[in-house]
Amino acid sequence: MISLQNFIHWNVDPEIFSLGPLSIRWYGLLFASGFLIGYYIGEKMLKSENVNQKWIDSLFFYIIIATVVGARLGHVFFYGWDYYSQNPGEIIKVWHGGLASHGGALGILIAMYLHSRWVTKRTMLWTLDRIVVPTALVAAFIRTGNLMNSEIYGIQTSLPWGVIFERNGETVAKHPTQVYEALAYLISFGVLMYLYWKTSAKNRPGLLLGAFFVLIFLARFFIEFIKEDQEAFEAGMALNMGQWLSVPFVLVGALLIYRAIIKPEVVFKNSKN
Repeated sequence: MISLQNFIHWNVDPEIFSLGPLSIRWYGLLFASGFLIGYYIGEKMLKSENVNQKWIDSLFFYIIIATVVGARLGHVFFYGWDYYSQNPGEIIKVWHGGLASHGGALGILIAMYLHSRWVTKRTMLWTLDRIVVPTALVAAFIRTGNLMNSEIYGIQTSLPWGVIFERNGETVAKHPTQVYEALAYLISFGVLMYLYWKTSAKNRPGLLLGAFFVLIFLARFFIEFIKEDQEAFEAGMALNMGQWLSVPFVLVGALLIYRAIIKPEVVFKNSKN
């Protein structure tokens, strides 16, 4: 017989404090902190290549807008279209929850295409290879925010690190898949940092981006097997929506890695001016 005392009881209030109608939540704090730390890391990387500061500042702005808008629309179209098509006014209410990482990734891809054309005048791969490094860390912060919200957890488990999410009325231990993903993303961040600083990966267009896609979305694909369905329509699917959306990213990532390895290195000139 399994004792509930053997598991972690989780009942954290997602709200840190409130100031009148304004509430400060762990998710928002972690989301913002991840972006600020990510900006610092990205700025350090780009300054090491003598990149124009205006490029860096505009890049940060593009990424924030693209991530929020893309992640929100990804949730709306991939997971909740039946609801949002009937309640379009709810789409803009991001504070009610509902962000999809795959949508965020697509939003960033579009934003980096525009940034490359309008600002840097360099290839889109040059930009993406650099911004995916801190992005992996930001993803870990976001998943930690999901933990603080007691959301996106896994199926029942008897493992000693199983978590009983009491705030949601759970009475049995579930896989803390938010923690699994956060750890996977932290490891991915470490690998990407090593590749950027200790190897010539940044001179091989697409290599860092490809590694990011494979590391992040392959981890996501396998963790989804022990994650509860986020929407009712996923119940009868052999692979859930998160897994189907991860497959193209993994395949594209593998192709980018192969392409980067077989092609010669490319060293960009100083862009300080």
